[in-house]
Amino acid sequence: MKYTAHQAGDSNTPHPQKPDAHVHTDACGHAAHDHDHANEKDKGAHAHQHGHAHGHGHHHHHAPAAGHGRAFALAVALNVTIVVVQAVYGVLANSTALLADAGHNLSDVLGLLLAWGATWLATRRPSAGYTFGLGGSSILASLLNAGLLLFACGVIVAEAVGRLLHPSPVAGLDVFIVALIGMVVNGFSAWLFMRGSEDDLNIRGAFLHMVADAAVSAAVAVSGLAIIFTGWTWLDPVMSIIVVAVIVYGTWGLLRDSVKLALNGVPPGVDVQKIRDYLAAQPGVTDVHDLHVWALSTTGNALSAHLVIPAGHPGDKVIDGIVGTLRVEFDMHHATLQVDMGTTQHRCSLDHAPHAH
Repeated sequence: MKYTAHQAGDSNTPHPQKPDAHVHTDACGHAAHDHDHANEKDKGAHAHQHGHAHGHGHHHHHAPAAGHGRAFALAVALNVTIVVVQAVYGVLANSTALLADAGHNLSDVLGLLLAWGATWLATRRPSAGYTFGLGGSSILASLLNAGLLLFACGVIVAEAVGRLLHPSPVAGLDVFIVALIGMVVNGFSAWLFMRGSEDDLNIRGAFLHMVADAAVSAAVAVSGLAIIFTGWTWLDPVMSIIVVAVIVYGTWGLLRDSVKLALNGVPPGVDVQKIRDYLAAQPGVTDVHDLHVWALSTTGNALSAHLVIPAGHPGDKVIDGIVGTLRVEFDMHHATLQVDMGTTQHRCSLDHAPHAH
């Protein structure tokens, strides 16, 4: 992704400074900037001065990788088709495994639509009502997708247990053929989302849905083939339970990360201590406090911090350089820095114990 480099001019300089190559425009089209505020009270012996600087380093939220819109459309169309086929043949072949797989695929269609909508919402520009934009919808989508996966697993287990308790004849050949088609369709759908699944939790959710579907369909196909040669109808539900265990194991990480981001936790892969060390090592900085890191979306992170610089504001170019490094080196797409001179004691309001009511 390409960015246009701009540098906000220092308020004390009559002419704009030369653009700085390390500072980039934000998602709203504004250049990274600082504000230097000095408030002086001269009443009595308690006169004091505060110097504050706010540096905002923004850049566009990572848009969905090219082709993901088409990937979602194709995956939804294919999965709707396979749901209908599996449901019809599940009834004809008397296979609860096929019916369970059809239900699982139906939950995936809903999950794909949810992820697709969140991906689109994440590209919307910030507004007066949503000053950070709607990127957070991708976090909610990934959380709901994890929930849908686990719910689908519960449905499959319930069907499998019922089948074990009340066995009935199964048309193994029909099960094998339909499940094999489902495995191919879901495997292809998973491949569509493979690119980007490592960087975007929302896309990762869609990818895991498709992988889970392919695994379930493969297991059902194997059980159908085994039933043809052995007549062991109990293989149908047992194989489903085994696959569910694998799906739950793979989904747990998605659920954990989604919950963490939804609760404004530190995004996976972000080392807050390294960020603190970097900020503390900047010239003139004697302390770093009120450091907060959270996710704006499944692909964009934000940071805010206070830098104690007794010498005062170091200038817009210095602050913008720090913000640029935070973006490039630490994946902080929106950074807000406040400069304190250390003349008063500061403590993060979140460190105080909540008042009893």
